[in-house]
Amino acid sequence: TISHVTKARGGKMAEYLASIFGTEKDKVNCSFYFKIGACRHGDRCSRLHNKPTFSQTILMPNLYRNPQNSAQTADGSHLSNISDVEMQEHYDNFFEEVFTELEEKYGEIEEMNVCDNLGDHLVGNVYVKFRYEEDAEKAVKDLNNRWFNGQPIHAELSPVTDFREACCRQYEMGECTRGGFCNFMHLKPISRELRRELYGRRRRKRRSRSRERSRSPPTRGSRRSRSHERGGGSRRSRSRERGRGKAGGGGGGGGGSRSRSRSRSRERSGRF
Repeated sequence: TISHVTKARGGKMAEYLASIFGTEKDKVNCSFYFKIGACRHGDRCSRLHNKPTFSQTILMPNLYRNPQNSAQTADGSHLSNISDVEMQEHYDNFFEEVFTELEEKYGEIEEMNVCDNLGDHLVGNVYVKFRYEEDAEKAVKDLNNRWFNGQPIHAELSPVTDFREACCRQYEMGECTRGGFCNFMHLKPISRELRRELYGRRRRKRRSRSRERSRSPPTRGSRRSRSHERGGGSRRSRSRERGRGKAGGGGGGGGGSRSRSRSRSRERSGRF
């Protein structure tokens, strides 16, 4: 009958629209905003930016101020006298401060990424993916009332959950011809030493909690019951382990002793 044919066509259309959602074939929704949580056209974009009502990931646009970006020529060469070692140390200090502060105040972080792009919509963007959506929501509400380095913080929930889709593959292979103005993420890596400290500390905490649970039954309202009620973390990213590598990145010249790191932690008061 006509009604059955109409329903069948409607079902196929719904399936097709769902299959192209957030892709370049989607003429309604902005694929760049869906993939990277930012768009160079901003509010002037001809396509919709569907802001999530819940997400594990928050975005703090333009939070990281790279001192080298303010001293570059048109071809991207640096005019400042900052060495690569000093630059890595400056970035590691920033990353450790933000990561530690957010994790202590709002909850466990699965990964944190900082854009090294130069375009206005990506420069200095900080993406933080929490383990739980409610922690991300709590962070957004609180951070919009706070300041960092004399600047007000703007925080929002981001649609990005899989950073592999958001990153520029050519950049990762050292072949991106668009440089800092590429519209996909160029993630700035932290030093290996800092990555081991931040993410290794989290693994140690998990092992410690696991041993404590084995000695005593879980209490109602604990993290474990919260995870259990969520069906084993159905909204949490299934690519956590794969994505974790991107949060810390590769090497860099930002090494140093643990005593220096501890002194940085003590000096951290007041900036954030």
